[in-house]
Formats: sequence, structure tokens, C-alpha cells
Amino acid sequence: MGQKRILVADKISPEGKAFLDGQKNIAAEHITGLDESALCEKIRDYHAVIVRSATTISAKVIDAADRLEVIGRAGIGVDNIDVDHATGKGIVVLNTPDANVTTTAELTLAHLFSLSRNLPQANRSVKQGEWKRARFMGVELSGKALGIIGYGHIGRIVAAKALALEMQVIAYDPFVTEEKFLADGVTGVGLDELVSEADYISLHCPLNDKTRNIMNAERINAMKPGARLINCARGGLVDEEALYDALSKGSLAGAALDVFSREPPEDSPLLTLDNV
Repeated sequence: MGQKRILVADKISPEGKAFLDGQKNIAAEHITGLDESALCEKIRDYHAVIVRSATTISAKVIDAADRLEVIGRAGIGVDNIDVDHATGKGIVVLNTPDANVTTTAELTLAHLFSLSRNLPQANRSVKQGEWKRARFMGVELSGKALGIIGYGHIGRIVAAKALALEMQVIAYDPFVTEEKFLADGVTGVGLDELVSEADYISLHCPLNDKTRNIMNAERINAMKPGARLINCARGGLVDEEALYDALSKGSLAGAALDVFSREPPEDSPLLTLDNV
């Protein structure tokens, strides 16, 4: 049996590259920056393709892949892969559900502290020669309600860390039982209840047809006055125009965004706000 050919279409870690290059039964080629047209032309010769989030494996790409057997996502979310189309053609789609879970949870906590203490704003102010301490008075996390939307690997780690900070944790996930929530010291609630009760909302759900704009204008406007939103999951989960309006008029105190619906977010009005 000849070697299986693997196309690595996005940058991966040096350790991952070394592992693939060291396998005798496969031939891995690392070619990044391919647009859809170039990918359609290139993928014909490969048995497997590995991507992260930069490359989209569309139905058109899948149809062009005569030999493709496996699509590997080096990460958790598979919203950049047409999973249904791949499955219909007998192509296996794999992801790495434990990848970056601790890293993402810790980033969420960093955003939580940053939002509460106005750290970026205070840093900029001091560097500009100002000394306006009262302007950047923060709030304590202890006793505040953190609402977690999506209680998977990352959501559970965030919950545990928030509980250690003496926060109250409420969570929404239609696939998690009440018994599991209670065992973790978390209160399971409905989505609309979470939105109206949480001082902080943190998103940790995948992006699909059911979750796209899960934080729509109606839910953003239903958040508590002065609440804060954190998104370290997917940009498409939030109606960014509605979020901009809420932050601009001061009904929300701030937002911390690691992702945007369009990346890079060159023309996003959110970038003009000091509380983002």
C-alpha cells in the first residue's frame, strides 16, 4: 500500500508538523494561504486535509476532492467545514475537542478581570500622562452572577474557576442535565433567564444554524443594565450591530471579544468604542 497524502492547509504547531513529517506511512505537505479556487485544484491529489480556522472546506471543495477520506480540524469548532456534505460523501470529519480548552478558559478569566477593573483603559490613560483614578474604579467579582452559554469542556472549566472566585454561576446548555449542573455547583437555567440575571455573560457554544446570533438584539437589550459580555467562542454568535448600540448608549458596561463575525474586523464600529 502506498503512502497516504495529507494536505496541511493551515499553520500548525512545530510539534504537530514534526509528528506528521516523521510518519513513514503518510506524506504530509504544508501549503497555506489557499483560496477556495486554489484549494479545489490542489485537494484533488490528497487523501486527507488538515485545517484550523483560516481555511474553509466548502461543499465545492469537497466535490473537487476525488480521493479525500478524512477532514481533520486542528481545534474544536467545525463551522468552517460543511460537515453534512462531507458525511454524505462518506468523508470522515474529525476535530480535537480537548484542544486549547484550558487556554481558552484562562483567556476568558483574563477578560473577566480586565472588564471588571478597566485595565486596558487605565493603562492607556496613564501612558497618555493622565491620572484619573476615580474614572477607572472597578467592581468586585465576588458575589456577581456569571452566566455561561454552552457548558462543554471550556464552559465547565470557566465555571469551576469562577466558583473559586466566589461568583454565582448559572448556565444554559440544552444538552446538559440538571443533575450535572448541580454536581458542579452550577444552577442550570433557561436562556432568557440567564440573559436577564447575569452580571457577566460568557459564550462557549459552537457556531451552527441554531446558535448563530444567539445573542441577538432582543437578548442583548434584555441584559441587566451595566452587564458585561465575553465572547471567546465564535464571532457569529453575537449580533455585533446590536452590541455596538447597547455599548454606545451605556446600557452595557463593556464587552471583551476574542472573535468577530468578520476577521480581521477592520471596519467594525466596535473597534471605536473604549469599553470594548
